[in-house]
Amino acid sequence: MSQFSGKISGGGFDELILPRLGFARSNILHGPGFGVDVSVIDIGNGTGLAMTSDPLSLIPSLGLMESAWLSVHLMSNDMATTGHSPMYTQMVLNLPPWLSNEEFTIYWEYVHRYCKAIGVAITGGHTGSIEGQHSTIAGGGTMLLTAPLNDILVSSNAKAGDLIIVTKECALSSAAILAMSFPETVQSKLGKEVYDQCCAMFHQTSSLPDALAAASTGMVRAMHDVTEGGVLGAVYEMSRASDLGVRVVNEALPSGKAQQEVTGLFGIDERYCIGAGSMVMAVRPEGEKQVLSALADKQIKATVIGEFTESIKGARLVAEGRDEPMPYYEKDPYWAAFFGALKKGWK
Repeated sequence: MSQFSGKISGGGFDELILPRLGFARSNILHGPGFGVDVSVIDIGNGTGLAMTSDPLSLIPSLGLMESAWLSVHLMSNDMATTGHSPMYTQMVLNLPPWLSNEEFTIYWEYVHRYCKAIGVAITGGHTGSIEGQHSTIAGGGTMLLTAPLNDILVSSNAKAGDLIIVTKECALSSAAILAMSFPETVQSKLGKEVYDQCCAMFHQTSSLPDALAAASTGMVRAMHDVTEGGVLGAVYEMSRASDLGVRVVNEALPSGKAQQEVTGLFGIDERYCIGAGSMVMAVRPEGEKQVLSALADKQIKATVIGEFTESIKGARLVAEGRDEPMPYYEKDPYWAAFFGALKKGWK
């Protein structure tokens, strides 16, 4: 796969990964799946072990502190879909040879701080430098938590009739990272105000507070964090994981001026690009007001954008009164936009 490919396609996952999952253990309640954020294992006495894995970020144009933030919180966002806070993490660092000891100290200090702030203990891993490592990925990590088995939410548990609530706005992380990675170009073409707004959005890329506030109501049935594929991609993945249809109103999708400006400059659709910081939730119809109120109490914007339907109805997007099939794209346009800007010499 090329640097533009991002995650493996759904078809590739089904054909290559799912048939080859090692030894089959009966206590695995939720294993790998399309649109599934966490695995859940029954470890006895009514307790479940939930875990997730993700790449670690190291983006020179973004900065060491910011890269550490993404490394911790992109994993934490996956764990947040359980309705609980992560507890432990293991990290494998395959560092590029250009990274000095001083730079690594800064990076790791921030990883430590961000983990400590959300109650995550770093329990082990591996650290090394790899010749030829020049990507924006510095390895990978796994986060884990334990919780009462019946209280762990998974993204495949949505039901027909559940409302779809999404927090914050589309393309939060895409707009923030692109603007911060190419500050001169963004300020020159869009102005300092848009750039400053995107910088301010960066630390909204954690959706852990969103998930905990919503789950506390007992009205959330399932959650899926918005990563590659954007808000609409996350909704589609969640419907597939739950074997449901979905109906989304395009005009209801929450958007922000800064995201519109930046994604427009980079030629990508804000609805379909990486949107870490937003959380998609399947909410019981009778729980709409409770969930929106709980999020509002934490000053978290939340919007009802549609509902899950019976699977036979498929994925539908209503735009300007037209009810049409909802597109799903295997490749997130963010990656081509980022590396394309680097090739153009944008700064």
